[in-house]
Amino acid sequence: MHSYRLTHLKELESESMHILREVAAQFENPALLFSGGKDSIVCFHLARKAFFPSKVPFPLLHVDTGHNFEETMIFRDDLVKEHGAKLLVGSVQESIDSGRVQEETGYYASRNKLQTVTLLDAIEKHKIDCAIGGGRRDEEKARAKERVFSHRDEFGSWDPKNQRPELWNIYNGKKRPGEHFRAFPISNWTEMDVWQYILLEKIPIPSIYFSHEREVFERDGVIYANSPVMRLKPEEKPCRMRVRFRTIGDMSCTGAVDSPASTLEEIIEEVASSRVTERGSRMDDKRRSRNGRSEEGRLLLAEWISRPFYMVSCQA
Repeated sequence: MHSYRLTHLKELESESMHILREVAAQFENPALLFSGGKDSIVCFHLARKAFFPSKVPFPLLHVDTGHNFEETMIFRDDLVKEHGAKLLVGSVQESIDSGRVQEETGYYASRNKLQTVTLLDAIEKHKIDCAIGGGRRDEEKARAKERVFSHRDEFGSWDPKNQRPELWNIYNGKKRPGEHFRAFPISNWTEMDVWQYILLEKIPIPSIYFSHEREVFERDGVIYANSPVMRLKPEEKPCRMRVRFRTIGDMSCTGAVDSPASTLEEIIEEVASSRVTERGSRMDDKRRSRNGRSEEGRLLLAEWISRPFYMVSCQA
């Protein structure tokens, strides 16, 4: 008799494809959040497999900070062209120009947290009722609380104490008008699972993930790419190093790691032996407000505050 026991990667793949199909079945206008990072790339690959031979039945939504890595943007455009996907773009620069958000200043200025308002505006503009994200529960404490189907109220706010139970992989996507969901098909994956799956499926990823020579500088123990969006302190001197990026976000808050890993096998070996988390080089995860509230808490508060005024102005 044949053995039908699945490897742990195939079990994760099967669960993720089931979630993506549930999203397509329960929501009228879902979209896949696509940053060009490995997690969103894996989500898109899973969607292609879940709906093969048809095309992916929802568009890609990219929140463009204007401070993205060039390699990531090139990869995004090539992927969209190759697979004939529909791409929606929300621009943080447009949010700044319209006065919806105020850009930070100073050496530690970042557009990372400004993405929240831009994302909510894009969700409302395109009438998206479910935004599919590549968040994983192993990344940080806040994401560990997320359900697979994560409910957001009419103001785009997330209440971790007011989420639907998910028993026996049964997902409840019922919502009121104006509300939406975030869905996380790779919630139960780890960073190692993602890398092993990329190797198994031979999934193309941006070159920035592999070791390459780049002009960088060091600040507070974090290696940053030197670029026009980064304002250097007088004592900071750029130099050339061989680095790679474990995670990709806004250039102003994403750090590199000193690494010789130039193949997927070497990356997997490096991740297995590393004692620093994937987001250990992300400055946005280290930032804290004066009263001790985490940056995640500030983002959730910003979501709640920013929406009512916008909604009232529309009703007026």
